[in-house]
Amino acid sequence: MRKVVVLALAVTILGGCGKAPRNEASPSPDGRNGIKVQQTAPAKPEINDKQQVTARLEALATSIPQVESAKCVILGNTAIVGINVQPQLERSRVDVIKYSVAEALRKDPYGVNAFVTADIDMAGRIAEIREDIRQGRPVAGLAEELADMVGRIVPQIPKDITPQGNPPAQTDDGHQMGGKEL
Repeated sequence: MRKVVVLALAVTILGGCGKAPRNEASPSPDGRNGIKVQQTAPAKPEINDKQQVTARLEALATSIPQVESAKCVILGNTAIVGINVQPQLERSRVDVIKYSVAEALRKDPYGVNAFVTADIDMAGRIAEIREDIRQGRPVAGLAEELADMVGRIVPQIPKDITPQGNPPAQTDDGHQMGGKEL
């Protein structure tokens, strides 16, 4: 009897060595063992009262020191917040202020997915878009402002410029310009 107990104990000890800890989860169809967890992102709250949310996000932004004013526009369930700071501030300081505003908005369910900009021109454009929305021109106002912004961003290439009123010079061999030899 003693031999049987010792043998059972030895098998138990030796049998446990070299084995990975057991996962009690059932194997998945792809042959992997593990626990499956379905990940879900927290749902964005639906913005029903845009004026209230706009005022709320603007107040949060202006509560940050050195933010002189803030304008917010809501497009769908996304907010764009433009902040105004003193123009003489260094870029690094503006980045810190913008980050602080983003931190404040992150704690708000409506501001967590907002875009924050400190560009002087952009803050003014956001105010213009908001005014267009108030006047009942949301699509036209947004399209006009986007066209203005893109027009400023797209570079102008000097070789693509054709002088107004003067047609391009006709050249026969590439050495003449406007009928005169170079």
